[in-house]
Amino acid sequence: MNRRAVLAGGVALIASRLAAQAPTPAVPRVRRLSPALDQMVLPGAQPEVIATGIRWAEGPLWVEKGKYLLFADPPANIVRRWQRGRPVAVFLDPSGAAGTDSKLVREPGANGLALDAHGRLLIANSGGRSIDRVDLATGKRVALVDRYAGKRFNSPNDMHVARDGSIYFTDPPYGLEGGDASTLKEQAVNGVYRLRPNGAIELLDGSLPRPNGIAMSPDERRLYVSVSDEKAPRIMVYDLDARGMPRNARVLLDARTLLAGGGPGLPDGMKVARDGTLVCSVPGGMMFMTPEAEPLGLIEDGSPIANCAFGERGAALFMTSGTRVLRLALKPGWQAG
Repeated sequence: MNRRAVLAGGVALIASRLAAQAPTPAVPRVRRLSPALDQMVLPGAQPEVIATGIRWAEGPLWVEKGKYLLFADPPANIVRRWQRGRPVAVFLDPSGAAGTDSKLVREPGANGLALDAHGRLLIANSGGRSIDRVDLATGKRVALVDRYAGKRFNSPNDMHVARDGSIYFTDPPYGLEGGDASTLKEQAVNGVYRLRPNGAIELLDGSLPRPNGIAMSPDERRLYVSVSDEKAPRIMVYDLDARGMPRNARVLLDARTLLAGGGPGLPDGMKVARDGTLVCSVPGGMMFMTPEAEPLGLIEDGSPIANCAFGERGAALFMTSGTRVLRLALKPGWQAG
């Protein structure tokens, strides 16, 4: 039996377990799929709920300098802050574009969040249709880019910052009411882009119907992109050449079986651990899997888990799950840094 058949069998097994579970757990839990998960998550550890009452939680980001978590609520146009021992507080309001027409813009706020090498906040501004930068010390905000080939972006969704400062980001139409049929849509494609430190913007892939989460391997030789397409949900992988340009595009994980098994959600946000392990949103929850797509574990919350972030110097994984935010303790040393 070849590796592809083994991996397909593993995904099918997860799908059958998802279909068989009833009722869906109201309490978040870890489903252990491989003994290798014990090197990442302590046996018996379960996620805790740290924030509730959110319209749609997205874009978690740990800020080590202040030891707090930021997370977005795109439809509410707010970024909130969680800090241990303190109430959840509003951090940015509005987080995206103010004064948008709800008949035209369904998600006016920030979505994906990241930090640049100088500790400044980067925002995938869904409503403003731009990539923004905020100086956390002064609050000064600037739009780094809002157009490609003279046309406005759709609604930037998620980002990854490379070591050279380049920002790789996705631009699906989710922020626009009506999606591809929106009268505001100017781009002919839903693209994957790279913004270079010198301000040059490049379209890397315009063939994906719904590009969403994005991440790189630790050696920056691979680019991963989630595709939240209901007809063909998948995670793509690209090899990156010496210039950081993608080639050899292929499907890493076909998520149709997971979706057919009843798992809530679609491929969405992801992060890559220091050892190359992917932690990625799939139908059913947040999956730990190897770079070869071997499933190791699944975090379930009974609703789509949209995105995740490592934090607390690698001691925790934070996850945005529908109307709430989860924290899972990780094995000491696995993600330390």
